[in-house]
Amino acid sequence: MKTKAIALSIISKLNYFRLVYRSLLLIGMLVYYIYTRLNGLVFFDYTKPLTYAVLGFVTLSFIVEMIGRTIPAKTSSMGSQKQFARNYRPSGESEPELQSWKRTLAVFASWVTLNAIFATLYFVHVFDQGIMALVSLFYSVCDMICILFFCPFQTWMMRNRCCGTCRIYNWDFAMMFTPLIFIIVSHDGQGWVVNYFALALVATSWVLLLIWEITYRRHPERFSDKTNLSLRCDSCKEKLCSHKKQLQKYLVKYYRLLKSRLKRNEDKGE
Repeated sequence: MKTKAIALSIISKLNYFRLVYRSLLLIGMLVYYIYTRLNGLVFFDYTKPLTYAVLGFVTLSFIVEMIGRTIPAKTSSMGSQKQFARNYRPSGESEPELQSWKRTLAVFASWVTLNAIFATLYFVHVFDQGIMALVSLFYSVCDMICILFFCPFQTWMMRNRCCGTCRIYNWDFAMMFTPLIFIIVSHDGQGWVVNYFALALVATSWVLLLIWEITYRRHPERFSDKTNLSLRCDSCKEKLCSHKKQLQKYLVKYYRLLKSRLKRNEDKGE
């Protein structure tokens, strides 16, 4: 019997839009980086209007998105919305089941290790400020891939059921802009220079992270599906798990079909 395909929810459609949009930002920034290198220009040159046009637009785009995370919205994932009181529906249970702090620490440690490598490459002058900005934008694309297709943190470390119950959902922007921490202040040979684009993104993302962590400490019941009915499968409006399963079935089917064709071609060749 054929399984009926589940239509994409509004939230999932918006996530696909973000994936495309962030990919275009990454491509645009890569073009800008290549342009600056070929013409001997400084990537963060505050004397050039082009710097403000390109980098200002990218910075503003993400700041607007981060501010949106601080406001309850029906078109946002419950993964980020569970922090708000309006989305807490008591189940009657008094003790929330929270994800292990050891698993959370494992994510933090792995992220620090990865970015320590990039920081080292930056400080030994293998990477420059432009590359660090590109790494951040690459992270932003990976963030959407984690939500829509596959998340290594969820699968290998946190082991949470879905994004809705994810302990670290709103860590995403702080993680995304981690490489920018190392380029907030730099020395141009004449003096220390503050990178205001990087500062704005890092500061806003850390405010968002701080709000999340304070809420988690004060209202842990909002973050557990044992105590919050809004996080249970029958309350889910995203249907992201269903979409992922459909995609996985399609990929498995395509892989088997491709494997079968290759085998037939080999048999014909014999």
